[in-house]
Amino acid sequence: MNTEKADAPRAVIVISSHVARGSVGNRAAVFALETLGFPVWAVPTVTLPWHPGHGRATRIVPPLDQFKALMADLERAPWLGEVGAVLSGYLGEAGQADAVASLVGAVKAKTPDAIYICDPVMGDSGGLYVPETTAIAMRDRLMPIANIATPNRYELEWMAGAPLPDLKSVMAAALHAGPSTMLVTSAPAMMAGSTGNLLLDGSQALLAEHRLIDKPPNGLGDLTAAVYLARILSGQPAAKALQSTTAAVYEILARTAKRGGDELQLETDAQSLSHPMAMVQLRHLLHPGRDKRA
Repeated sequence: MNTEKADAPRAVIVISSHVARGSVGNRAAVFALETLGFPVWAVPTVTLPWHPGHGRATRIVPPLDQFKALMADLERAPWLGEVGAVLSGYLGEAGQADAVASLVGAVKAKTPDAIYICDPVMGDSGGLYVPETTAIAMRDRLMPIANIATPNRYELEWMAGAPLPDLKSVMAAALHAGPSTMLVTSAPAMMAGSTGNLLLDGSQALLAEHRLIDKPPNGLGDLTAAVYLARILSGQPAAKALQSTTAAVYEILARTAKRGGDELQLETDAQSLSHPMAMVQLRHLLHPGRDKRA
């Protein structure tokens, strides 16, 4: 038995929004990671009664000095060696980015091969839904230190400062975004009526496609980042991790939509996280870094 693997740090620090009702932000990520066997330290960046997309919602953002003090406590925690990864998502304000970056540094100082995955939650097809200062903090402070980033196509467009209408432009922007591994959700698909998750790392470009579902509930990006992280921490190679993550998220989405749910029903479909049955088309694309002589 590989005792080194068994004793490896398995806890994940998840830093994102908390809602009382729903399956977005920390509610989605923590459930997925714990269901897949990973202990979680959960830090709320903002507390809301529900996702603001449902209507007016009171925002409780912790005072920045208190947020930074709590994060500093975590840096000094005697259990920090348990942590093998940090996942950050929605930020309540721009100043939180410095505290996130500091905690990532402390985790990596303790466990050099720990993974930091940045989900730069800032906008969608309608544009930014966070203040521009918060989006800039994610782009300039957190993206450069991430091992993996999981923006949607519209977030990548904003960071790149240009429209990304096709796969070629999305791949070019992902290649220059900073992190060595980019998982871009809502990427253009090759099949009609479909959407894709594009994974680009130093050696391969992969596209996992599934059919579009109209008016999907919120939280798909949060769930995708958490499930992909769990797959990687479990030792799955990138292609298998992308395919099984996409299948799990799509299956939960499709089942929720069939029931008419307005929130992802993770607790009902928890088995889909570990054993998804949905068929997902996986394509191996020409890596843009190898296309320079063309």
